[in-house]
Amino acid sequence: MSYLSLIVVTLVIGMGATWWVNHQLKKFRSVGSASGYTGAQMAQHMLSYHGVSGVEIRMGGPDQNHFDPRDNSITLDPDAYRGTSITSIATACHEVGHACQFAEGYAPMRIRGSLVPAVNLASNAWIFLLMLGIIMNILELTTLAIIMYAVVVLFQIVTLPVEFDASRRAKAYLANVGAPAAEQGGTASVLQACALTYVAAALTSILQLLWLLGQREE
Repeated sequence: MSYLSLIVVTLVIGMGATWWVNHQLKKFRSVGSASGYTGAQMAQHMLSYHGVSGVEIRMGGPDQNHFDPRDNSITLDPDAYRGTSITSIATACHEVGHACQFAEGYAPMRIRGSLVPAVNLASNAWIFLLMLGIIMNILELTTLAIIMYAVVVLFQIVTLPVEFDASRRAKAYLANVGAPAAEQGGTASVLQACALTYVAAALTSILQLLWLLGQREE
């Protein structure tokens, strides 16, 4: 595969995943939840249901939705924090899923956490080492660059079960508390679309790594 072909394939994968997730988020942002709870309220209820305490729920900026294990906090964007739509509920419950993982020491999350320092270094340095190795024709530098990029790819692969499990916990919670079937279905659609972005990112990174390895062998 030529590098141009690789770029085209990865762009198609990335753009397709982005379009689909935006479509699902917009679709269910206009559908209210049966409970009428905001995302922040639903997050607190789910935490209490699982007996997880000490988790701060904050409102962040646009598209800021994440769980931070460093201070055991959940950040939700304004729409997810204050909104009562299925998208808001799905987003909030997914992030609580991460808080539950952290509380119980979920193994894939711990593995991902242990990779963070190496990934922070590798994600910023690998491309510079690769270009330097190519320009100076130093095989050892290009090999090191590929190894560093492989660490980034490994991180993205390990991220997949963490994200899938958080969504599974969100869907299980809504089922256990008796959310209407239509609301459960909408939540599943939103979470599956969001999961697709992680799959797409991992797939494009794997293709990039395979291409780099193929070039090294030529």
